[in-house]
Amino acid sequence: MSVERSPEPRRGSGPMKTVRRVADTMSTALNVIGTLLILGLVILVNADVIGRELFLSPISGVPEIVSMSIVAIVFLQVSQAFRMGRFTRTDAFLDAVSRRSSRVRSAIELLYVVAALALIWFVFSASYPLFEKAWERGTYVGTVGDFTAPEWPVKLVILIGSVALMIQMAIGGILALIGVIHPEDVSGGGQ
Repeated sequence: MSVERSPEPRRGSGPMKTVRRVADTMSTALNVIGTLLILGLVILVNADVIGRELFLSPISGVPEIVSMSIVAIVFLQVSQAFRMGRFTRTDAFLDAVSRRSSRVRSAIELLYVVAALALIWFVFSASYPLFEKAWERGTYVGTVGDFTAPEWPVKLVILIGSVALMIQMAIGGILALIGVIHPEDVSGGGQ
């Protein structure tokens, strides 16, 4: 099984390749954690269903755990999705443009990355105060006496996932910029 990587500059400096390798490793690790969380949810939900049917006793907190885990999974896996070029978008227009000019495609990719970076920065900056509040006040989900779970771990995952995504987007932006300046150095655009 081969691992697909995002486009590398044909020529590049050692530091950029090192940054790329560290960022890719971080995104892959977060993706693996997200996948393990999915597996854990599958086991938990099945155990809850079996408990309800066979023992007439559900596992406390399953709905809360599932709802918090879904958010965590998204932010754990989003940087890997971007890195692998699997972010939701259509490439039909970009493919048509790249047949005429790889430089124009790279410029469009650069605009896309800059806009996406601004959006993710907004998500990060809006989420940070929520993390601080959850950490300082010890906010939780659930019902006291039945099941409670702290909110801050999920808020922290949102921050970590946002940072990982911004790093991958910055790398994509650098590749797109290289494609604008030297179109022969980058194959496949900014992702």
